[in-house]
Amino acid sequence: MDFLSYFIIVPLLTVLGIIVSRNDKQAKWTAAIGMSIQLVLAAVLVFRYLAERKAGNMAEFLFYHDYLWFPALNIRYTVGVDGISVAMVALTSLVIFTGIFASWEVKFQFREFFATLILLATGVFGFFICTDLFTMFLFYELAVLPMYLLIGIWGSGPKEYSAMKLTLMLMGGSALLLVGLIGLYFHSAPDGGPYTFNFIEISKVQIPIQMQYFLFPMTFVGFGILGALFPLHTWSPDGHSSAPTAVSMLHAGVLMKLGGYGCFRVAMFLMPEAAHDLSWIFLILTTISVVYGAFGAIMQKDLKYINAYSSVSHCGLVLFALLMMNETAINGAIMQMVSHGIMTALFFALIGMIYGRTHTRIIDEMGGLMRVIPFLAVAYVIAGLASLGLPGFSGFVAEMTVFVGSWQNTGTFYRVATVIACASIVITAVYILRVVGILLQGPVREPWYHQFTDATWYERISVGFLIAGIAGIGIAPLWLSNMITNSLGPIMDRLNMISFIH
Repeated sequence: MDFLSYFIIVPLLTVLGIIVSRNDKQAKWTAAIGMSIQLVLAAVLVFRYLAERKAGNMAEFLFYHDYLWFPALNIRYTVGVDGISVAMVALTSLVIFTGIFASWEVKFQFREFFATLILLATGVFGFFICTDLFTMFLFYELAVLPMYLLIGIWGSGPKEYSAMKLTLMLMGGSALLLVGLIGLYFHSAPDGGPYTFNFIEISKVQIPIQMQYFLFPMTFVGFGILGALFPLHTWSPDGHSSAPTAVSMLHAGVLMKLGGYGCFRVAMFLMPEAAHDLSWIFLILTTISVVYGAFGAIMQKDLKYINAYSSVSHCGLVLFALLMMNETAINGAIMQMVSHGIMTALFFALIGMIYGRTHTRIIDEMGGLMRVIPFLAVAYVIAGLASLGLPGFSGFVAEMTVFVGSWQNTGTFYRVATVIACASIVITAVYILRVVGILLQGPVREPWYHQFTDATWYERISVGFLIAGIAGIGIAPLWLSNMITNSLGPIMDRLNMISFIH
């Protein structure tokens, strides 16, 4: 068995172990051990990838394996990773591992909850390691569909409405996406020969420009809906607000990254001419997402809605940077995906822990929490400072790279869009500092708050690993930046060639 397939096998075996466990305690430890192994595998993958590159292996995708599983349509199970895929796999492993401990006290149907959650993570891992578009789409659906159950059964508030809205909007995106992928398949062999879904092979052919103008919006919007592309982002705040803690962590931290990854890896890489000609349309929409999401967060009173709108803004920044189509901006976009994934997972974990004590998410109903739960309060401050881009944390490195890369585009349109997007930094600082001030500072709002206990051992594990990730990337970002940059060569060659022609 090839090494990458273990990222699918281990979660599936963990799900099986949870199902056959005799009680909730066994199920908890099965989930924790399985995802701990997954995190170790991710660390091994990072070190092996870096070692291969250092040894001079410059193959476009490493650890590549190809299995034919549906000969009639030449559909294959092909896996391989570059630096971008490795970063996404490592992010997913960290978020699902910490999500297990953040939801250690699920009140009912524990086994079903974590089996479904880890099944969702399996789809995410498969999506990031596959290079066959059809197999990638299957894993994409496996990652999206369990959200309906996770929110509809274990969620809170108007959970049925939120689950249905999220599912219908994302399935609408899947319909567009499927049309785009099938169109790419039937234009993958212009000189005869078998059609293929392998995007490495498709990247070697020239898709007719008129067909690109049709297929590019299909694939970009199809993936972009999951990346909270304006105005198709409205599922995100409702979905996040109703989802249980671990689901919010995985959804905002990882699942939304499938959107940006797909827009980049499929739409832009395979259809560069259309990406260049139509980018201005989507650049306007993503600029709106960045600013609108930040202003939306200011207006909210619910902690989860604040973080949900913040995620719309930060994920909009990912698509914004990708559409700038230069190496620095795209590097920043990938780093923003990793940074935001860890940061928003930490936010949602802390919100769940605070809610478990106060039984409210309305910020005006809380106050003085720094005095009664200092560990969780300090962790919330760290998450906030990372979100507003304080130097020393991952948010600063990612956003600085995004804006520097965006400014490199000298056209007036790009410069104006960059200035507008930069305004989101100030808006983010407003709502972060406002929430920290109301939530944590001042006198203890309710006398019974003094009965609170600070973070438990499993909460400290979850929070500690996420803070380590934020600080680690912020202090030493070059290993991640270089790993991403080394994988951008083939993609940038295609985009730069088109830019030169235009």
